[in-house]
Amino acid sequence: MYTFLIGLAVLLVGGCLYGRFCERVFQPDRRTTPAYAQADGVNYVPMKRWKNALIELLNIAGTGPVLGPIQGILFGPIAFVLIPIGCVLGGEVHDYFSGMLSLRHKGAQMPGLMQRFMGKGVYQVYNIFVCLLMFLVGVVFIYTPGDMLAGSVLGLSTSFVNAETGASLGFEAMAPVLIIYAIILAYYLVATLFPIDKIIGRIYPVFGAVLLLSAVGIFAGLFLGGGIFQLNEVWGVWPIWASMENLVPMFFITVACGIVSGFHSTQACIIARSVNSEFEGRSTFYMMMILEGFIAMIWAAAAMVVYNAGVAEAGVTGAVAVVGIIAKDFLGEVGGIIAIVGVIVLAITSGDTALRSLRLMLADYFHIDQVARVKRVGLALAIFAPVAAVLVYSKFDPNGFNVLWRYFSFANETCAVFAFALISVYLFGKRKPGIMTLVPGCFYMFVVSSYLLNAKIGFGLDWSLAYALAGALTAVYCVLVVRAGLVRRRRIESGALNPVEYETPNDVLEAGAAERGTEGAGDDREDVPDFVL
Repeated sequence: MYTFLIGLAVLLVGGCLYGRFCERVFQPDRRTTPAYAQADGVNYVPMKRWKNALIELLNIAGTGPVLGPIQGILFGPIAFVLIPIGCVLGGEVHDYFSGMLSLRHKGAQMPGLMQRFMGKGVYQVYNIFVCLLMFLVGVVFIYTPGDMLAGSVLGLSTSFVNAETGASLGFEAMAPVLIIYAIILAYYLVATLFPIDKIIGRIYPVFGAVLLLSAVGIFAGLFLGGGIFQLNEVWGVWPIWASMENLVPMFFITVACGIVSGFHSTQACIIARSVNSEFEGRSTFYMMMILEGFIAMIWAAAAMVVYNAGVAEAGVTGAVAVVGIIAKDFLGEVGGIIAIVGVIVLAITSGDTALRSLRLMLADYFHIDQVARVKRVGLALAIFAPVAAVLVYSKFDPNGFNVLWRYFSFANETCAVFAFALISVYLFGKRKPGIMTLVPGCFYMFVVSSYLLNAKIGFGLDWSLAYALAGALTAVYCVLVVRAGLVRRRRIESGALNPVEYETPNDVLEAGAAERGTEGAGDDREDVPDFVL
């Protein structure tokens, strides 16, 4: 119980204090944001602060802060320490600076920022990973909410294959689940095509209410039902089901979105096109990751109570089943259904914006106009056709979904490594403390490389060799990132690079400079060194 409560304190208090420090480092100002400067009525649309924050939460949450911690708690009570520390020093910083860099640079998406700060070579590699990630998020977040709705709520069979013979079931048996998938896919298509304030901006408040109600219900159930006193977290005396084996990288790959997720950076860039003021950045990007960490802690604690009661299964399928057990044990039948619906909402609200992000990224890469409706529809259909095909494949192949999930997890954390590098280069270039993102970037470089070197989807090496090679790759990553940041700094200070020309114009400073009869761009305080390394 005490480890859980201390972890919550670290998450909330530490997050708030470090968030203010991050804001001081970035130095937001009162320039006109892309939502107004580049308003197009489709993707650049100003919305209210609370609505932007809520949409950001729903975009980034997915099922990661639920399924991940449910599996992560199998490593023992150390999860109550690693989740909040990882959120404060890693996830929240990652999300805040990703969103703010997009906001400062005309609402650019992550691939565009990557090309600007890291060069064309890194941009090309990143583009492959991030597009793959967006595609897999779309597939996975049709599959999981569809199966949860069919199985946990409606009581239907979700298998398309006979477990004994391996033969495909008839269409009549598959039809209900296929209809559910089709409905989710149709919603994704509508949400992807229409202006963000017409669909997402109107329906998300309802989704948000369901999400928060379910999370608060589970949290209250921990205390009112006495579950908080059943948390077996005596240090050195792990619960019988807990395992510390290969904590790094497996714990961080498993919990993923509950700590750090590269997917979040892509979603922050979408919301950056709807934010009214740079000063809203901390509440929109940073604080929403704190809230996601809070959700992760709640589900981890509830899972520990359930596991202590005798539930022993893990894995993706087991975690989905545990969601239903937790929901109904803590909230009863009706409240349990609401909680399950809340988890389904998490997945759907991440899936739709993932495919929206993919459309915008491909449009930027191939220079396809997205204001024209015909071009928007054509590009969306080109994306949704293969999504549907991969979804059907994953249902008919008994191991199809597991393969998709492994690639999804790896791509997710790899994109975070790229984002940390980008932010570090930006900060080093401005004579600001790039170490604050270099350290988590190096850590996650070690996580993803050691995982890939050992995993069956990678090279299958034994752990000792995987760790040694991962350490070497991490050292190379660190040197290259620092070098890129210092090179950028020299170019800025020598006058070879003027970063202001790529930024959203600081019209407030320019107006003041005009009154004084001076140039405004050179007075941009963002270019004045505030931190000396």
